[in-house]
Amino acid sequence: MIGPDHFELDGAPHRVVAGALHYFRVHPDQWADRIHKARLMGLNTIETYVAWNAHSPRRGDFDTSAGLDLGRFLDLVAAEGMHAIVRPGPYICAEWDGGGLPGWLFDDPAVGVRRSEPLYLAAVDEFLERVYEIVVPRQIDHGGPVVLVQIENEYGAYGDDSGYLRHLVDLTRASGVVVPLTTVDQPTDEMLAAGSLPELHKTGSFGSRAQERLATLRRHQPTGPLMCSEFWDGWFDHWGEHHHTTPVEEAARELDALLTAGASVNIYMFHGGTNFGFTNGANHKGTYQSHVTSYDYDAPLDEAGWPTDKFFAFREVIARHLPVPDEVPARRSPSPVLSTTFDRSVRLGDVVGDLGASGWIGTEDVPTMDALGSYRGFALHRVDLPAGDEPRVLSFAGVRDRAVVSVDGRRVGVLQRDQHERAITVPPGRVLEVLVEDQGRVNYGVRIGEAKGLVGPALLDGAELTGWRSTPLDLGAVVATLSSGATVPGDATVPSGATVPGDATVPGDATGASSGSAVVPVSPVSTLDGPVFAHATVTLDEPADLFLDTRSWGKGVAFVNGFALGRYWTRGPQHTLYVPGEQLRAGDNDLVVFETGAAAAPVVSFVADPDLGHTEQ
Repeated sequence: MIGPDHFELDGAPHRVVAGALHYFRVHPDQWADRIHKARLMGLNTIETYVAWNAHSPRRGDFDTSAGLDLGRFLDLVAAEGMHAIVRPGPYICAEWDGGGLPGWLFDDPAVGVRRSEPLYLAAVDEFLERVYEIVVPRQIDHGGPVVLVQIENEYGAYGDDSGYLRHLVDLTRASGVVVPLTTVDQPTDEMLAAGSLPELHKTGSFGSRAQERLATLRRHQPTGPLMCSEFWDGWFDHWGEHHHTTPVEEAARELDALLTAGASVNIYMFHGGTNFGFTNGANHKGTYQSHVTSYDYDAPLDEAGWPTDKFFAFREVIARHLPVPDEVPARRSPSPVLSTTFDRSVRLGDVVGDLGASGWIGTEDVPTMDALGSYRGFALHRVDLPAGDEPRVLSFAGVRDRAVVSVDGRRVGVLQRDQHERAITVPPGRVLEVLVEDQGRVNYGVRIGEAKGLVGPALLDGAELTGWRSTPLDLGAVVATLSSGATVPGDATVPSGATVPGDATVPGDATGASSGSAVVPVSPVSTLDGPVFAHATVTLDEPADLFLDTRSWGKGVAFVNGFALGRYWTRGPQHTLYVPGEQLRAGDNDLVVFETGAAAAPVVSFVADPDLGHTEQ
């Protein structure tokens, strides 16, 4: 409970020293190890968001299998003798796709998110009721680990609808949550005033100038414990930028200042993990910027779960204020180094084929991905070009977020949103084809909920192109077939309204099932000029964490044993993909990449150490 000056546990003052660990960013077979290491650093609490769109990719679903088993995650926290803070949003930001809000939520333009709008509130109620079915029996009052639940997330940076916050509080209490409820905002007078209610305990989010920011927080939270519930010990990365780090000494000094002031703290992040599949978010503050696959965050535990210098520095700081276990975890040893070659490949055009009405969705105007019922991944569009013998300018009202343009099967060029590109000159031909990639939905600010894909009208020399045939791509179907060694189905698409199995992969969830009857042979790989799928066999004596080297490739997505590792891009800063050893097996393992650009060398290498920091413009 919350006392006049402190958090209280069993009637005695209690300081929360927590670390953020998102279960949906970590392979479930690694949860116990990461939680254990949190306790060894001196933490007594684990904090996690709950990602609505991961649990509910379609309305009415609530998936708690494999890497989405929140109940099992909280039970492991309890088994380690630690407490838990749950932050269910419904909006979480977190550099996660759409800030956790599901794409289907925006199908009805009448929906008004993060405010007192009935359609939105009805959907939120459905989600939170399912979350609280898991959380309520695991509260500390019931012998479980949960000691705090957060309402919304940094709401003062977005709105000031107190009625909306009231609705969330009433639902939370009616669902049986009895532990203290908190809010978090950056420590400015405006945000702290707008982002909470009088009966909610206000906390702050910051990474420096602790005394100053705690003083601001105290003006708005005059009684009870002070808490920095997001102590930023690192930062996230965008494609095309440098890898962000925070000096160890600086971060440790700020943590010590917080603890010396008597504040409670939640270290964001303790262990960042990975944006597996297509789960990364994006920012848009004038220019669209997609987050990289790694969520290493320069955290005390690195992406592969090994203690860093920051871990030991934080442990030393915490030991000055609280007891720390005697056990010390080992530092990281290099991962196995090995290489192999791609043994077969198939071009996207060969596996899509001419599917007719059964696989293609016909529309007069070019549709967005959302209009196709697809909220992540890739979509393919085709349209017949009007007769003409000269090059013409193709343009769209918007490209969200990357479009590979081809005419009669020949690649013409690429349109990239982050380069503000919406027009390209195309040669004469019969059929225009556009492969569109959603590079992550914006997770912060007013652009949350915007549709993905091509935004019309589509114009050719100023005249609108009509009569489009479009389909979301089921990458999982081709991945599964290439991995099986069979011929590749000619139908590598999903029906109207379906989502992409390979795009929604969560840790511990292998996907992909082939369909269709037409087949084409695969061929050995001497080049990797996309869009193309390529397969390699990786043989291991025993499973181990690996780092897949992507430096010689262009842009695409990699899968291991049907599990979507995430995106790679030669642009950097990230040039390796983390491969959890728990997703591998002794003997042969299947690696499949979907390369949308061109690889400088079609080779497969695994290196000893991750490369998250080199940037090529």
